[in-house]
Parts: sequence; structure tokens; C-alpha cells
Amino acid sequence: MKIGQVAAISGLPIKTIRYYDEIGLLEPSVESSQSGYRLFEESVLSRLTFIKRAKSLGLSLREIGEILSIRDQGELPCREVKQKLNHKVQEITSQIEALENLKVELQEILGHWQEEPSINQLTYSPA
Repeated sequence: MKIGQVAAISGLPIKTIRYYDEIGLLEPSVESSQSGYRLFEESVLSRLTFIKRAKSLGLSLREIGEILSIRDQGELPCREVKQKLNHKVQEITSQIEALENLKVELQEILGHWQEEPSINQLTYSPA
């Protein structure tokens, strides 16, 4: 299957598929024809579906590559996937806490906000 067909079926741009191929995410599903065209096996479609899903869960392409590498060795990467997803949950929890702190800080600033402060409340300190 040529790259245009893969792009049409997968819904990914050709440029993205080429990039995934260049960084090794699509091996062993890709061969080159005598004329230099990339020829993809049908298995590349499930691989691309996995990559899209993993990216939507917040995994990096490096992490996805590690998982695919384990799978390509004939092993089930369940433990690694679970570990990476647990780490992602921890990262999200930390981000939520930081955002909650920022929200409180902004609410405090807004709580003391005066639309038109009196001239006596304005302070100027030269640099």
C-alpha cells in the first residue's frame, strides 16, 4: 500500500506518516520498492491507530516508540503501558494542583481589585 492510501485510510497527513517512519515508529511495516516508494503492509494501519490513541492519552513519541519496541520483540508491553499511564496521571495531578494554586492567587488579586483606586492608593517607586 502506498503512503497516499495509508494517509487516506488512517486520516493522518502524509507528512506525519513520513515522520513516524523516519523516527522508526512504523518498522517493520514499511519496505521500499525498487522505484523508491515506501510500501506499507496493512499492519501499519493498526500501528498508526495505536500511535494516535497513545498520543491522545498524552504519551510522547519516545514513550510510544519504547512500547512498540517491546511489542515488536514479541512481548506484551502491558506493564510498561501501565507504568507510563500511572506516571502521566501523576503529572496531570501535579498540573491540576499548580493550576488550583494559581486560581486561588488570581481570585485573591481580583478580590482586592479596585476599578478606580484613589490617587492616594497609587504608589510609584522609581527603578
